[in-house]
Amino acid sequence: MAAASPAAAGATPYTTGNELRKLARALVDAGAPGVLVRVDDGRGRPVEIAEQAAWTRRDHLLKPGDEFRVASNTKTMTATLVLQLVAEGKLALTDPVEKWLPGKVPNGGAITLRMLLNHTSGLFDYTTDPALRPSMLGKDRRRWTSAQLLAVGVKHDPLFAPGKKWSYSNTNYAALGAVLERVTGTSVAALVRDRIARPLGLKHTYLATDSTWRGSYARGYERDAAHMPPSVPAAVRDLAGPRRNGHVDVSGNSPGWGGAAGAVVSTTRDWARFYGALMSGKLLPAAQLAQLRTTVPVDPRQPDGPGYGLGIQHAAHPCGTFWGHDGGIPGYLTTTVTDQSGTRTATVLVSTEYWAEYEADPKIAKAAQALQSAAICTMYGKPASR
Repeated sequence: MAAASPAAAGATPYTTGNELRKLARALVDAGAPGVLVRVDDGRGRPVEIAEQAAWTRRDHLLKPGDEFRVASNTKTMTATLVLQLVAEGKLALTDPVEKWLPGKVPNGGAITLRMLLNHTSGLFDYTTDPALRPSMLGKDRRRWTSAQLLAVGVKHDPLFAPGKKWSYSNTNYAALGAVLERVTGTSVAALVRDRIARPLGLKHTYLATDSTWRGSYARGYERDAAHMPPSVPAAVRDLAGPRRNGHVDVSGNSPGWGGAAGAVVSTTRDWARFYGALMSGKLLPAAQLAQLRTTVPVDPRQPDGPGYGLGIQHAAHPCGTFWGHDGGIPGYLTTTVTDQSGTRTATVLVSTEYWAEYEADPKIAKAAQALQSAAICTMYGKPASR
């Protein structure tokens, strides 16, 4: 499927940020503690918006350049690292996992690196194992390694035979993290720093291994146990952190349990630069960029519907098809998209996540969907689809 073309001459642009700001404010009014938006249509000064609930100002004045946890958007960076090593001849997408992690993954001889990258391996998702729950709630500050996270996932039976279906699993990227560390002899955090962040001048992008932030950061919140929506399971209702206005500030909790699947911290500006470099071929040769963009259907019943490539998603929207990812971790829900060339980018951060993870707040969900859709249209210089 080809990328959408720019708005036709004379089209009414969904511009200047005024309408986006209204939608961001409406999302805060619906219950979101904070919202960051950055949209670049590739033709001028990007729109940058920061809106927050009044009660959060005692903690921090939210700013467009603040750091935040990008969660599963991390997968795009991890996939980029793998593909860089493929380009250098150190890995091959057809390599079986067993070659690099002997004895660590059941049936690893039948699971290739490509299957890990595009979620067709069948491996169980480690984040749904109860062993991770204390870390996800901020009550266990252990430093998880890629190997440890992988071990949690492969304790469970696979969901299906390798290559037969598609199912999103963080265990795939824990395995890729372990492969990267085995092949290079260095940590995934160091690889993100040395191969992506430093070359691109991304001063606020890093893979976190603990709760430490390196710059000014957006606070993330979830409702406290007494105010948690009833749809949220009892086992995940009590998060660690300071109490604020019926919420818990979870930004002091470590995202390290996300590892190569979800522990990167970044900013809207850094991520736009990363997308621009990735999609324009600055980070990958043409052959590997083509592999990144080779997708499998997320739903086999919709072969022309949304697809998943190597660490990146592809989908259609009324205003134009896009590439991107989303990511959720307690306190942070991020949607990032770009066009085929990386010239146009859009990011929306909502500083709370359970509303999406557990479908716990229809008001926030409706307002967030409206803002995310409008951001894509603005990215393409088109009026928002009503």
